[in-house]
Amino acid sequence: MNETAILIVDDEPLILLDLESALEEAGFLTVGVPTAEAAIEAFAQQPDRISALLTDVRLGVGKSGWDLARDFRRVTPTLPVVYISGDSSPNWSAEGVPGSVIIPKPVFMPQIITALSNLLNRLHPIALSDEGA
Repeated sequence: MNETAILIVDDEPLILLDLESALEEAGFLTVGVPTAEAAIEAFAQQPDRISALLTDVRLGVGKSGWDLARDFRRVTPTLPVVYISGDSSPNWSAEGVPGSVIIPKPVFMPQIITALSNLLNRLHPIALSDEGA
């Protein structure tokens, strides 16, 4: 059985590397890609392996982070999505998928880790034992 991973999409190599490193240090497995096309390919190959999407909104030519989230949600309707953006935050309510989070750049890594953790925990809440109650 494959372990699940956070799909990280950012067209700026240093930011992508920083995001991957921070999330891996926090205990997440990651798949980092620099383009929307590479994200589509990674998701199409193993959609069940992707546990969440962390994407920049502006990804250069082609699809945006908004587009990726909508496309992936058609396949996995409960996929947690965290957007990061330097200037697209005002468009989140109209463009973002329901239940997503947007974090404006410059990002503070604990914000991203907290947002992903909260979204993932909504999907898989920790079962508390009745023994201690």
